[in-house]
Amino acid sequence: MTNKDGINSLHIVAFTHRSLSVSDIGQLHIAPENQQVRLVNIKDGLNLGELMFLSTCNRIEYSFTTKKVVDTEFIEEFLKTLYPEIETNEIRRFSESSAIYTGMEAAKHLLEVASSVDSMVVGEREIITQVRKAYNDSKSFGITGDLLRILVRHTIETAKKVYTETNIAKRPVSVVSLAYHQLRDMNVPLDSRILIIGAGTTNVNMSRFLKKHGFTNFNVFNRTFEKAKLLAQDLNGTPHRLSELDTFSEGFDIIITCTGAESHIISPQTYKNLLQGETRRKIVIDIAIPQDLSPEIKNNHSVHHISVEALQKISTENLKARSKEVESVHQVIDVALGEFDKIYQERSVVVAMKAVPNKVKEIKKRALTEVFKEDIETLDDDSKEVLEKVLGYMEKKYISMPMLMAKEILIKKSS
Repeated sequence: MTNKDGINSLHIVAFTHRSLSVSDIGQLHIAPENQQVRLVNIKDGLNLGELMFLSTCNRIEYSFTTKKVVDTEFIEEFLKTLYPEIETNEIRRFSESSAIYTGMEAAKHLLEVASSVDSMVVGEREIITQVRKAYNDSKSFGITGDLLRILVRHTIETAKKVYTETNIAKRPVSVVSLAYHQLRDMNVPLDSRILIIGAGTTNVNMSRFLKKHGFTNFNVFNRTFEKAKLLAQDLNGTPHRLSELDTFSEGFDIIITCTGAESHIISPQTYKNLLQGETRRKIVIDIAIPQDLSPEIKNNHSVHHISVEALQKISTENLKARSKEVESVHQVIDVALGEFDKIYQERSVVVAMKAVPNKVKEIKKRALTEVFKEDIETLDDDSKEVLEKVLGYMEKKYISMPMLMAKEILIKKSS
């Protein structure tokens, strides 16, 4: 197989937020405990050379190598084999909604994904961890190979460079991250009394920020007490039923609230009870939609109120700033793509030359034991030792020189 044939056997089939809803993409998710069996079966069933499965909340991607033509017909066969539970008309819709990348375009796409310029939220660093995990999991299943190994390694190195040399991820855009940054900038004491109201994903993520940065005093309220217990346990805090909020008597410094309630969880009377007679200014981070905090409270009490609307405005501005950095990221990616082309060609030479050492050793052995056997037997021990040294020297040179010459040719060609 030629070098060109090798890279052109690389394909990425992507199902992303650009053409599918998040719920659609969710249908293509494969539970971790089922991944090995299903991915090994599809690799063997379609005779794929290598395979990697990447799954996030807004994308499912398959990177693989094959000599077959990868078109909508191939993708339909791929999906039918991998997802027998999905109906034929849905399989066809998924196939038509997919994006196909081949060869160096596939390599460029993976670089863009890991660098977050192809993400729903540009600049989110989490994707680099997800790409690394996707490769490590696929490798542990025994379905990756040399091409994906060098591509993913170079992709991770490039993504790290993007995040350190550009401002693509400098400004936070998630509501949780922005809320924490605002709280941090107020320099509140780490032993501040914090009430967590709601134990859903948003508050769980916010709580992890707080715990990571040293906050220690938590009371967790939730309608489902078991969820309150789980989050409180993680925070070394105290769990409560949401119905106990009105009678809580230990006071507070900070409230972080995010519930799915249709009306205000924190009424003026509830807030008054929570204050326990304290008059100094309190902090309320209300990330709920609609708000959990009654608007009357801000009019009657000293409250530093951080609302989800205010955070979303900051997020929009930060996203605009990140978008301006996309051009800088693409410059890094263009350089990295050229580097990968060179790395891949050099690696192809190494792979192609793998047979050289054994071939040289075979020639040497045949010369000593067959072709010149009788002549060598007439030599004295010193002459045999010199001959062995000469042949050993020649063996090393004949193994290394073809590879060096091939690499020099590639370097001159790329220059």
